[in-house]
Amino acid sequence: MAAKKKVEAPKSSFQKPTERDFEVLLRPVITEKSMAGMQNNNKVTMRVAKDANKTEVKLAFERIFQVKVVDVRVLNVKPKATTRGTRYHGSIQGYKKAVVTIASGEAIDLFRE
Repeated sequence: MAAKKKVEAPKSSFQKPTERDFEVLLRPVITEKSMAGMQNNNKVTMRVAKDANKTEVKLAFERIFQVKVVDVRVLNVKPKATTRGTRYHGSIQGYKKAVVTIASGEAIDLFRE
């Protein structure tokens, strides 16, 4: 009897996402500027965890979206003072965001149903 050959699925070069990856990438930042960057320059803007660094953001993005990341820029958005009418004062919380550049020829769909 001839032995059957195992047919293996093609191996992806990306690892499986971990729990920490989903803790690092919180949500996309949806503005006119970020949408233009996404369409024209393959740049995706994401809100990330305060304790995340560039390397963690890059690895998490590659694992979750299965795309090659070329560059990551991280910045802290400062909190802003605000008022509701003339009477109520408060502040809008600060956060950390990352602008991730994806390799040309690759794309992701953030708004899948």
